[in-house]
Amino acid sequence: MSEPARDPYFQGIQSALAEAGAVGPTLVVDRGRLDANIETLMNQLPAGMGYRIVAKSLPSPDLLAHVRRRTGTNRLMTFNQPMLQALGQLMPDTEQMLGKPLSEAAVRTHLAGLPEPRQQRADRIQWLADTAERLDRYERAAADFGVTLRINLELDVGLHRGGLVPGQQLEEVLEHIRESDWLGLAGFMGYEPHLASIPEFLGWRRRLLERARALYRSALRQAESVFGAGTADRLTRNAGGSPTYRMHPDTAIANEVSVGSALVKPTHFDLPDLAQHQPACFIATPVLKGPVPTRVPGLEWISGLGRLLRPKTASAIFIHGGNWLADPVDPPGLRYNRLLGRSSNQEMLNGDRRLAIQPEEFVFLRPHQSEAVFLQFGDIAVYEDGAIEDWWPVLPPSA
Repeated sequence: MSEPARDPYFQGIQSALAEAGAVGPTLVVDRGRLDANIETLMNQLPAGMGYRIVAKSLPSPDLLAHVRRRTGTNRLMTFNQPMLQALGQLMPDTEQMLGKPLSEAAVRTHLAGLPEPRQQRADRIQWLADTAERLDRYERAAADFGVTLRINLELDVGLHRGGLVPGQQLEEVLEHIRESDWLGLAGFMGYEPHLASIPEFLGWRRRLLERARALYRSALRQAESVFGAGTADRLTRNAGGSPTYRMHPDTAIANEVSVGSALVKPTHFDLPDLAQHQPACFIATPVLKGPVPTRVPGLEWISGLGRLLRPKTASAIFIHGGNWLADPVDPPGLRYNRLLGRSSNQEMLNGDRRLAIQPEEFVFLRPHQSEAVFLQFGDIAVYEDGAIEDWWPVLPPSA
């Protein structure tokens, strides 16, 4: 019987990595596929819809700069103070919006590090507030540093991960901002990734999407009642994410969407609405040992029978590193050993007895997600036209 064929696509990346001198676990981004995904995204956006890059999903300054050039955007969404500071220094022309609320201590740390004129730099940031108490903390920090903070209010449009709801709660917060000397209303964020997981059965998803849009619309009406007619037109009205950006066919509610992961498409984004996007990121790691017959420690006496009964796991290889949030994709048919479990060092993978790989050749895995995973391998290998064309450093690890 012949060996299961390896994918020529991954064989091409393997040759490129070998030519580039890669010797350990490496995160690879296919620039051709990345650019095709960017084009797909931009072609899907309705007229007038702004685009904000989700930095935690593409955590490399060069990768972010590449996406900025291809999309023409200067908008970033960041998620912690170290990332906010790093990108503010590397890309001072960007306008950053926090994708999650920060502690008062983090706000103070950031404001203390801003160069003068401090207000000029502070004007390029939208701070996300989810409660009246959070707003109080932001206001204290702003007053102590003598700057006005631009506030983006998080709305709960159905995710129920915190945030404000239209009504008295939102009214009080809006009035607070209007009366404050240190706060200004910059906009709203209504994040709805849960909709991608809701079945379309009997119109369930459609009803929840309409409910989310109605909640957002109510928030905009309240903002206009407090700040005056035309306020909604001046606000950042953020919504969407990689799984849901296509659910916004116009700018009647949202006027910008935030997308990051869809541009590299890890496995968690194998969704019907992202069918036109291509996987563009992979982990490549060398085989250290094998292939050898699978023998489970303590169960050697039955391992031979297991290889007969389960020929698809008859062989074992041991790779450099492991235990990543990723699934093996090449050679085909590889799987983790359920009995032995996961390992961050020399992880065992099982496959067909005809497994077509040898030591120092690369196994390829698809990450489940890009955030955090991209930060585990050092510089990103940029693959294009059969070669590793560049190496893109990543940001320092941060949560």
